Amino acid sequence: MRRRFRRRQRLGQYRIEKCLAVGGFAEVYQAHDTVEGINVALKIPHRHLTDKENMAAFKKEVRMVAGLDHPGILGIKTAGQVDGTFVVVSSLAQETLGDRMTRRMARSKVLEITGELLEALAYAHKRKVVHCDVKPENILLFPDQKVRLADFGLARLALRTIDASGSGTLGYMAPEQALGRPSLRSDVFSAGVVLWRLLGGTQPEWPFHWPHPSYEKVQRNWSEAMVEIARKATRVEEEKRYRDAGAMLRAFKRAAPDAIATRRRL
Repeated sequence: MRRRFRRRQRLGQYRIEKCLAVGGFAEVYQAHDTVEGINVALKIPHRHLTDKENMAAFKKEVRMVAGLDHPGILGIKTAGQVDGTFVVVSSLAQETLGDRMTRRMARSKVLEITGELLEALAYAHKRKVVHCDVKPENILLFPDQKVRLADFGLARLALRTIDASGSGTLGYMAPEQALGRPSLRSDVFSAGVVLWRLLGGTQPEWPFHWPHPSYEKVQRNWSEAMVEIARKATRVEEEKRYRDAGAMLRAFKRAAPDAIATRRRL
């Protein structure tokens, strides 16, 4: 898909610096706010998806995110028309968890990131908000080393406009969500897949048979309780998972203190 804006192009008070990502519903750019003098992230819906119906749905999602007040959820600085283009402005992350996963990570950092992710997701679930797209690219890391979850609800909007059939992989998506029935337990599944990748460095894939790839490595390095959390979260049967991220978080908090201390060293 052709990118709409080029480096150094101006969009109101924002000067485009580079394209960070192109998703199913929007493009994300790093830009410099020439008024505040800071770098920000601009999320801009694709032009062909900005009809009245889709924009109404997009604005509804923006309002929903604006109502989520939690340090682990990426907030919105402003949203609206800029030079005839609808733009959502947010703080600029240092990198995504997907970027961070390409480098060696201390086990203590794995636990820290997982805990912060589940805290944010549990907050949303308590308010009956389903994320629908929990994956490393939507888990942002900031210079203060804090994790913030981004892109609430955008997966639902993308599926309204894109034929996702025949994609060939479920990725981080729960089986029932792929059939159009997302729930709080679907987010639990996605968080479980992220957790397994953090624990063992590999991503489970459809049909998600247990044990997942790298099981022996994970078993050597992590406690049985931590392995069981990842297993329960990624059960194909929806009713056998944690009912929401709050329940998964409580199990994680019980297991975390001994997750490293009880593991068998290589």
